[in-house]
Amino acid sequence: MADGIDGSVWNMQIVVTGGAGFIGSNLVRKFISQGDQVTVVDNFSTGTIRNIEGTGARIVEGSILDPSVLDAALEGSDCVVHLAARPSVPKSILDPMASHEANATGTLQVLESARRCGRPQVIVASSSSVYGSNPVIPKSEDLMPMPISPYAVSKLATESYAISYKKCFNLDTLAFRFFNVYGPFQRADHDYAAVIPAFLSAALAGRPLPVYGDGLQTRDFTYVGTVVEILSMAAHGRVSADGPVNLAFGTRASLLDLVGEIERALGRSLECLHLESRPGDVRDSQADQTRLIELFGMVQPTSLSVGLEETIEWFRQDLSQEPK
Repeated sequence: MADGIDGSVWNMQIVVTGGAGFIGSNLVRKFISQGDQVTVVDNFSTGTIRNIEGTGARIVEGSILDPSVLDAALEGSDCVVHLAARPSVPKSILDPMASHEANATGTLQVLESARRCGRPQVIVASSSSVYGSNPVIPKSEDLMPMPISPYAVSKLATESYAISYKKCFNLDTLAFRFFNVYGPFQRADHDYAAVIPAFLSAALAGRPLPVYGDGLQTRDFTYVGTVVEILSMAAHGRVSADGPVNLAFGTRASLLDLVGEIERALGRSLECLHLESRPGDVRDSQADQTRLIELFGMVQPTSLSVGLEETIEWFRQDLSQEPK
């Protein structure tokens, strides 16, 4: 039983959908280190078994679109952290229906399973992309969402379903809007890699860094260690909210600022290759952290410089373990 949010042994039954992915695998390790019993639901379409090998997590392989898979995982659970999704704005533009099915319909299936299986708390991952073309900076949760990609629309549906289930069915839910999360286990070996792993992979391989547009677009980069600390606190405290919560701390760095931070961390200059801007990309992003601090005020965010150093170290170790 959970006694509070002070780091004691919890022994909670927690389900992490998408637990073999980037954020999920970090979160699985966090929960298990605290004494929780974790079940991972993953179809390994983007995550990999390698990410959670040796953690001790129970693995249920299958799709969140399959109610029988979800019910087998959720029965008897205290909390579900729903991270499974079809990521990437460009992928959603190529196949909007697939993004909708995985992100919107998949979330609905998770919520319905929670209703059938003892009503565990459900924490869902939305995205800062829902703000879209709304120009106001910083982004407060009270701003009108103006999504400009099918991915962003599907994430708006994700959080909206979770909030509506709290109001209609009295299910404890919490919807976080993630902002540009980065850190260990975030891979760069695909065409839709996020900017930090794409930059680090290129830098460590001696290639030019691919910069879409002028590089002056800004992002609120959030280290994964901070993200999983807050997710753990939300689960152990059974925190719920009537509206979405930004999960970022109001920092703002341009892509060229990011290049400079990586240069400092590596101790050498880097070449950039400027490419055409991508449709659906948001120009500027910065979170208003007021609501987050009200709920989790004791959390201190990891700075970009420290987070990059830890991420670079993981990339180097990961590269050293690749088959020669």
